[in-house]
Amino acid sequence: MLEDRITEYTDEMLDMIYKCPTCGACDSSCKYNADLEVLQVVYELRAKCVEDGQLLPAHMFVIEGLRKEDNMLQRLKAERGKWAEGLDVKDLTREKADVVYHAGCQYSFDPELQDIARDTITILRKAGVDVGIMGGEETCCGGRAYEMGYQGEFIKYAESNIETWATAGVRTVVTSCADCYGTFKKFYPTAGKEMKFRVLHVTEYLDQLIKEGEIRFTKKIPIQVTYHDPCHLGRLSEPYIPWKGREEKVLGQFILKEPEKEVRRGLEGIYQPPRDVLNSIPGLELFEMERIKEYAWCCGAGGGVKEAYTDFALWTALERVEEAKASGAEAIVTACPWCERNFKDAIKESGQKIAVYDLIELVQQAI
Repeated sequence: MLEDRITEYTDEMLDMIYKCPTCGACDSSCKYNADLEVLQVVYELRAKCVEDGQLLPAHMFVIEGLRKEDNMLQRLKAERGKWAEGLDVKDLTREKADVVYHAGCQYSFDPELQDIARDTITILRKAGVDVGIMGGEETCCGGRAYEMGYQGEFIKYAESNIETWATAGVRTVVTSCADCYGTFKKFYPTAGKEMKFRVLHVTEYLDQLIKEGEIRFTKKIPIQVTYHDPCHLGRLSEPYIPWKGREEKVLGQFILKEPEKEVRRGLEGIYQPPRDVLNSIPGLELFEMERIKEYAWCCGAGGGVKEAYTDFALWTALERVEEAKASGAEAIVTACPWCERNFKDAIKESGQKIAVYDLIELVQQAI
């Protein structure tokens, strides 16, 4: 934990602590030169702020909604499973399946994005996947609460989700939400919560199914697109590797670790599978932006920034939109509902002319 060195909070300090979208770009960059846990310091600062009552009203509103309704969008918990009405999919509160699909808060409640969750189930079912959902019993992953500094809420949802999946008897957890994926892959193990399930982002799973011949495309999609790497699917999804060893200070300055610690630099995130899926769609052309993969520019929606600093979040998204347009593409494709929501909001407010797609939409159109 962060050492107790903060003697006084100022508005400027709180602004710096909370305005960071926790995208991990500084973390990846600094770790090329030294073993520095830059991003972890931000998380610990926020936890300390929450502990000391230095709270943002916007975050308090979101967390109160989470405590009451188990989601980050202040929607009724009873409505969480409505997105799946009419679908031929197993209800894992009553049936068994090998795979559980975790939609996440945005796909469950955002009316513009709910079709992505429906399309995901449709695609997986057509591919012969034994998949089910928790429906109204699904809850938030807890990742955003962790990033905002509310670690108690995070632990609650981590333990609840792991127990729920174990009770359901699933072997694989699949999600199309990059935030959820990064939370399952990094935050849960970091908190000591053992995941006995295989965890896949839907782009990984689709890439696997396409290469195995379980998904075949029958239609051309003549479109030029660029792919935006979501932070939680890229830099922040690199698996957490616990280190057990000893540290020794040499000459009173240099710290040596025995054995050498494996450093998470963001290189092992999910970068190639979504690109392979896009490149497999007939007629589609993929253009790359200048900053991609571990160097990708954040959309601006992460870490509670969109909730508390809306203008900054939209400015950040527009920076990425300009970069996307400069690539020559006519559309941005991403694999994260928070990125998609922020891009759509920014484009609408600014009057920009570029389309935004979820990767799932293009896959469904091509099948």
